[in-house]
Amino acid sequence: KRTREELRALWKKAIMEQILLIRMERENINLKARMDAVETKRTKLDYDVILPCSKNTLVMWDGMLGTPNRAEVKFNPDELLAVVRAGELVTMVTIIHLSFVYCRFQEESQSKCLVVSLGRTFPSHAYFSTQLGAGQLALFNLLKAYSLLDREVGYCQGLSFVAGILLMHMTEEEAFHMLTFSMYQLGFRRQYRPDMVALQIQMYQLSRLLHDNHRELYEHLEKNDIAPTLYAAPWFLTLFASQFPLGFVTRVFDLIFLQGTDVIFKVALTLLGDHEDLIMACQGFENIVDFIKNQLPALGMVSMEKAISRAFELDISKQLHAYEVEYHVLQEEMISSPQRGDVDRMEKLEQANRNLKRQNMELLEKLQTSHSSIHR
Repeated sequence: KRTREELRALWKKAIMEQILLIRMERENINLKARMDAVETKRTKLDYDVILPCSKNTLVMWDGMLGTPNRAEVKFNPDELLAVVRAGELVTMVTIIHLSFVYCRFQEESQSKCLVVSLGRTFPSHAYFSTQLGAGQLALFNLLKAYSLLDREVGYCQGLSFVAGILLMHMTEEEAFHMLTFSMYQLGFRRQYRPDMVALQIQMYQLSRLLHDNHRELYEHLEKNDIAPTLYAAPWFLTLFASQFPLGFVTRVFDLIFLQGTDVIFKVALTLLGDHEDLIMACQGFENIVDFIKNQLPALGMVSMEKAISRAFELDISKQLHAYEVEYHVLQEEMISSPQRGDVDRMEKLEQANRNLKRQNMELLEKLQTSHSSIHR
């Protein structure tokens, strides 16, 4: 028969073993969670990088991102320009500029539309390809939260691609803050409003940029009745994400967070200008549109790198402002002087608006077709 001390020792040993087992189980769970997080990050960032970071750039970013209380620290603008140019998504913009609380709500008004759009956003990317997987659920949460924050815009076709790019590089909450910052502080919200007036102005500005900087290309497109609404609307609505390689798109986002909405015009103008000869060689409406929509985004890394570098150096802010003023003056003239020529211009503007809506529908059909082909 065992003594009381022996029984107590056995009980103590058993308890210690149980505590050890619990600790080991907890460590296994934590280890699995860390491994899952690493795998998720690897899946998110599974794309070819345009102009990868140098070692010096990585060191500089580590120093900036590791700065205590960096939301209150003023960084050297020249240093920030250097590292962003070398390629890094500026996630710290979120911390510096925003204080929104990210909430996920359940409301039926746009849920069905959101669910349908999930499978159409980056359907070939591993993170978003699984039906109702982690990527699609994160995308739903983000778009739903924003639609409830901004009732006027709500959910707009094309916005899911912007949200998807953000989710590839940050958490849901960080992506929500960055999306809100992009829409309100940077001003992208205007182009998603239901009246689409801002998008129409942007198409006019792009047309004027082509007219003043690449006259022969402009005339070639005009001769074949190809307005910017036919090819550039998805560039603006998805920030190039629906048609161009992800590595290129993330570099565009880098520049957007650094230089603002002008970047979309600069990249569009650079892409068209750099490939002017190839576009001029295309004859006929269908061939030209096919090249700009399908072949241009697939021209390869060298072309993409060149476009990013050239866009970074452009300064067209004064031109864009002048074109916007010009657009409003023309609108006022049409209203105050309804001559035949003005009526014709008004009809053209109305036709451009209809073309924008048709472009959105074509983009939707293209996404549906891509989604169907992937899941065959």
